[in-house]
Amino acid sequence: MGTEQMPQLPPAATTPHAHAVGETSPTGTVQRWLLDRIGGLWALLTDRPVSLYAASVLRIGYGSLYLVFLLREFPHRHEIWGADSPWTPALAQQLFDQTGWNSILTLSDSRAYFELCYVIALLTSALFTLGWRTRVLSVLFAVVVTSFHARAIFMTDGGDNLILLMALYLTLTACGQRWSLDARRARLKATGGGAAPTPVRNRSVQQLLDARSTLTTVVHNCGIFVIGAQVCVLYGAAGLYKVQGASWGGGTALHYVLNLELFQPWPALSHFVDEYTILIAIVGYLTVLLQVAFPFVLFGRLKYPVLVMLLGMHIGIAVLMGLPLFSGAMIVADAVFLPDRFYTFLPHLCRRAARRTGLRRPGSGRVAGPGTVPSQGRPGVPGSERRTTAAGRKDTSLAPELASDQS
Repeated sequence: MGTEQMPQLPPAATTPHAHAVGETSPTGTVQRWLLDRIGGLWALLTDRPVSLYAASVLRIGYGSLYLVFLLREFPHRHEIWGADSPWTPALAQQLFDQTGWNSILTLSDSRAYFELCYVIALLTSALFTLGWRTRVLSVLFAVVVTSFHARAIFMTDGGDNLILLMALYLTLTACGQRWSLDARRARLKATGGGAAPTPVRNRSVQQLLDARSTLTTVVHNCGIFVIGAQVCVLYGAAGLYKVQGASWGGGTALHYVLNLELFQPWPALSHFVDEYTILIAIVGYLTVLLQVAFPFVLFGRLKYPVLVMLLGMHIGIAVLMGLPLFSGAMIVADAVFLPDRFYTFLPHLCRRAARRTGLRRPGSGRVAGPGTVPSQGRPGVPGSERRTTAAGRKDTSLAPELASDQS
């Protein structure tokens, strides 16, 4: 009995059990969860550019806003940024030496140079809005906005500050790939060169091209995320600052705002709205609630009604307080949180609304008229197939001639 040994299980029999224990342990589950999340974030960052339509909306919005701003201030350009400004170029240069800012407007005191800079700023804003050579124009637009902002920094407000930040962020994004002249040119190039053979590249060149594409995607996605984070910080900080104020807590903040002469473009309208005290208190509390809750509702469907209410709030600020540039900058910034499927669905929604209002006929095909050619082949009619085939052969024979004429 003492010399007998107990039978030993082979090591291979215990190995699966050990792996199963390790896999079902809490530590392994947490590790797998972390790896899955990191992998998902990395794929989101590197696989494809996100929010291309939203980036294009930001480009169109801020480019057009700054263009309208420069056109509106065209009669007063010398008093704001030129030699007639109370904040002289010498004072501006002293401030630049202390703060590190700079402006191309202070490089020369010549009036002709200032006029040239203003014309370049107008052209840059217009071309940036249209999306022409967006990579270069985005950098030039940021230089223009920074220069004009720094030259009259004591005459700016929150709208100017937000446009400045967004102009810098847009240099990181591919904001010209949708709704732009660049996108139209790329589409025409792809359509015209669809039958062209793909050039054969060696492995090193292909790897460099893939690395460039990945880097561009990563930089674009980081720029979009930074823009979204900036808007969240802006709303959250504004809401938290309002909570600390006694007038916002008491519901009387909007009453005092409506009675400030500096923010009364239409005094009669401001006094009329001020008569509804209970409604003003409710709007004040709702404003604080929306701004504080905004960063926490972005990952659900609740963000859509919140964005609609914020849109109404900014329209009210533009009308009642006379701050259209600030309101426009905030409305454009909110567009970054709308997904691409919203922008792709928007044309279909507009066409559906046009059909309902009678602006567009619901017919799917064109109505035959004196300027159109009716279809030649009809089912069930003898000889129609032969005529259709012959017409197809004629079109094919004319294709090289048409292509040579177009080229």
